[in-house]
Amino acid sequence: MLLVPLVTACSIGPVRRPPPDRTAPSPDPATTAPASSPTASDVEIRHVRVAVGRQYDPPYVEFVTAERGYAQFSGCSSGQRCPALLYSTTDGGRTWRRLRHPHPVSENPQLYVAPGALTISVGSRDWYTSTDGGLTFAHAIGERGRAAWQAAQGRFQLDEVTGRAVRWQGRRMTPLPAQPPVPGLHGLVETRGLLVAAGVDGGRPYAAVSPDGGRSWQRTAVPALDGEVGTLRPVAGPDGEARLIGWPPDRTSFPTLWRYLGRWLPVPADGHPARALSVVPLTTGRFAVSGPDGVGVVADGRYDRLDWPLGPEHHLTLLDDGTVLGRASDEVLLASGPVGSRHWVRVVLEPA
Repeated sequence: MLLVPLVTACSIGPVRRPPPDRTAPSPDPATTAPASSPTASDVEIRHVRVAVGRQYDPPYVEFVTAERGYAQFSGCSSGQRCPALLYSTTDGGRTWRRLRHPHPVSENPQLYVAPGALTISVGSRDWYTSTDGGLTFAHAIGERGRAAWQAAQGRFQLDEVTGRAVRWQGRRMTPLPAQPPVPGLHGLVETRGLLVAAGVDGGRPYAAVSPDGGRSWQRTAVPALDGEVGTLRPVAGPDGEARLIGWPPDRTSFPTLWRYLGRWLPVPADGHPARALSVVPLTTGRFAVSGPDGVGVVADGRYDRLDWPLGPEHHLTLLDDGTVLGRASDEVLLASGPVGSRHWVRVVLEPA
């Protein structure tokens, strides 16, 4: 199939529900200013039309890395039911290839991606998972389908039902030999051979580390700062450094940040705005933060505005290869490279 690149932009990405296991704070429409993205002359636009009927709504687009991504057309503005269509890219959105959709006639199919896995869920029972880039799909029903998706999220996770720390082997999970000595466990992440668990109790942050895959744990003091912590999320920076992101109970005020250098060190952010909507770790202890005031970086104890082509409506996530993804309701932007010289790409996919 021939796909023709264009040089103009259009909207992309309908609203969808988040994956069932995602715990990161999501943008709150009530606090997000409806401003447009700043224009930037150095943003590369990859605009491609595909052979899809014009009655289709814009697709939902997900990326796993800066190069590999997927797009699903599943709704029609005319109100009629249209079969879902699935596409993939392996060159960062320059070209798109049509894939066989595993369940094209369904009500609101959802597309999720993870390193090495592509999953489409239909309703609450049918799950279709591919581990070969969408060439083939395995179908499973109910919890068996969810298990296939969960297994792709990483070796160590929290069991959604019991809240216990578990390890996934194949499509089965087993509790860790020892549970983290962390009250109110919120998250678990593996980085540099270290397993990090974090939680909150009574508004105070707690964390523990395991050097042996959860067979033993060492509780690590997290210096408490001003204000309560409502949610504490351990994350790995693109350089492998362990971090903590502590969101206040309202989940919109500016978060508290820590980095792990043998012990947890607070990361000051003097001059930061009152509110934030998303945070991603960068290299050398830095963080990028988006919010109603735009995007900024926390570095060297300060918060400074970034001249990134993102607006207050963009929600930041960090892809597996260290690429920063900025998502708004109508577009996806990708950025790779060092903080000061990132290469920005706006990906636009629309019906021909």
